[in-house]
Amino acid sequence: MIAWRLERYDELGSTSDECVARAKAGAAAGLAVQARRQVSGRGSRGREWTAPEGNLSFSFLLRPDRPAAEAGLFSLIAGIALVEALAPWSKTLPMLKWPNDVLLDGAKLAGILIDAATDGAKIEWVVVGIGVNLAAAPDIAGRRTTSLRDHGGSLSADDAADAILARIAAWHDAPGAKICESWQAWGHPVGTKLIVRGARGERHGAFAGLSDAGELLLQDKDRIEPISTGDILLGQA
Repeated sequence: MIAWRLERYDELGSTSDECVARAKAGAAAGLAVQARRQVSGRGSRGREWTAPEGNLSFSFLLRPDRPAAEAGLFSLIAGIALVEALAPWSKTLPMLKWPNDVLLDGAKLAGILIDAATDGAKIEWVVVGIGVNLAAAPDIAGRRTTSLRDHGGSLSADDAADAILARIAAWHDAPGAKICESWQAWGHPVGTKLIVRGARGERHGAFAGLSDAGELLLQDKDRIEPISTGDILLGQA
């Protein structure tokens, strides 16, 4: 059971930066920070995250008793918690895109940012940052975006944060295999053509599932390669 301590602010630079600083200072697990206005939000791989007022911007701190190799599972846990919390409020069923996006009709609804530190072979702390387009969809260059409101949903940021934290608590201690199974039930189907863009350039293939550590398995002809990070383009190969 996680004892959540949710702090709500009118304005912050970055909820994840606030949580990371508090994690490094020794804050206990269960700290959650929400900002009604976030002026310096961070997205994945150093991108900016824009969050108009009315959307959800929040982050929370976990100190899980898991090996360092399982840190990647928390992006999957956050995605599962997001879709379980938001699906009842949308006329369109959300879909997870590995590793950190929630889509509605192929457009980006939400993003997840993971910051983590390890202590030897164990996870020391994980900060999960979540941004959800509840009321408005900001423009992102080269990406389609959408909001929950565009799909018939009306959910306040406060209620969304509470619902997501409840689902995080439910999944926090689940075994990796169960997490991956649930993620795949919400994610792009096995066999989906995709491109992975990363430090090694572009790799083309098909989605072959997830490893027990939450890595994407990319099938290229007869070879399956685990992918731990990268940008994913769906429906292309």
